[in-house]
Amino acid sequence: MKTYERFLNYVAYPTMSESASETVPSSAKQLVLANALKDELLALGLSDAFVDGYGYVYATLPANTEKEINTIGLIAHMDTSSEASDMNIKASIVRYEGGDILLNEKENIFMTVSDYPYLEKYIGQHLIVSDGTTLIGADDKAGIAEIMTALEKIIASNMPHGTIKVAFTPDEEIGRGADHFDVEGFGADYAYTVDGGALGELEYENFNAAGARIEIHGVSIHPGSAKDKMKNAALIACECNALLPPDEIPSKTEGYEGFHHLAAISGGIEYAELNYIIRDHDREKFEAKKEIFRQVCEKINAIYGAGTAVLNLSDSYYNMKEKIEPHMYIIERAKKAMEDVGVTPNIVPIRGGTDGARLSFMGLPCPNLCTGGENFHSRFEFVSVEAMETISDMLVKLIENSVTQGK
Repeated sequence: MKTYERFLNYVAYPTMSESASETVPSSAKQLVLANALKDELLALGLSDAFVDGYGYVYATLPANTEKEINTIGLIAHMDTSSEASDMNIKASIVRYEGGDILLNEKENIFMTVSDYPYLEKYIGQHLIVSDGTTLIGADDKAGIAEIMTALEKIIASNMPHGTIKVAFTPDEEIGRGADHFDVEGFGADYAYTVDGGALGELEYENFNAAGARIEIHGVSIHPGSAKDKMKNAALIACECNALLPPDEIPSKTEGYEGFHHLAAISGGIEYAELNYIIRDHDREKFEAKKEIFRQVCEKINAIYGAGTAVLNLSDSYYNMKEKIEPHMYIIERAKKAMEDVGVTPNIVPIRGGTDGARLSFMGLPCPNLCTGGENFHSRFEFVSVEAMETISDMLVKLIENSVTQGK
């Protein structure tokens, strides 16, 4: 089966994770795909494939050579982002000849070159797109499809290989993808998440990440007699946000520049809540950004009284660079596999995080590989058919090369 055919099969499964849920996985619909993937792995010949009690899919392709070779892990996540609908996805394949892409004639929805100028590099390729009302789930069902197709090719070729471990995880999009990952049971010496963007991207640096929730406690009273009595929590929330550095937001930063991002705001006169994510590659700058949030809340409390602003800070993950650098041969092997299939490696910092970041701190060095997609978490998400097939071949080459590279 072609990689894109697998991907289109997976697209039919809605798998959005739910941050407010306390279950594991956070949404039961992820289990439907998990069990389908388990059955597919069994059909491929990975006879130990199973879904554990947390919804993780694990499987092993045993070594077929006696040579001492590293055990390599390949990992992707099943859930999709809540930023766009995962229901009734109408994916289509368009041969891109340049210019804007009409996604939905009825709704007059276009993916435009003015918004996405890098579309031009895909001229001549086949792009899988949605109808502009949903995402397509390339983040990270493209990664799953590429891993599955690589396994099929490895098995069909009967090429020599070491032990290959496979895992498909739930809840990555809400930061819980590694919460219950069984690193010891997985048993890989190192692994790769296949969860990146454009063809050629190779990533082993990511943001340090934290979540910040600011609760604003106000005082409600009839507006006709409110003078010197009312504390409008919604207005104070706006004031609170205005105290943060205005240029340190996602729309004004790039590369290694960190940011704070107001992800949600809600409330009224008595109570309001602001939810942020905080990101920076540099640990010192990351800590400084968190300190600004503390200072903002202290200033609000100095103006409106103690307990008006309550800050809840929690770290999510850290930059995996410090855990990968002692094992840079992992990066060199990925670069070689890319070059062997005609792809120029492009080492870039992740302006986000992957399961691999946390797994690296859990003892499993785990950089990130491309999937061939762009515009993730968006109605304008797309993935290249040709890139997906190339990435499957690159994963095969990664495994093939390990026989000569050894431990």
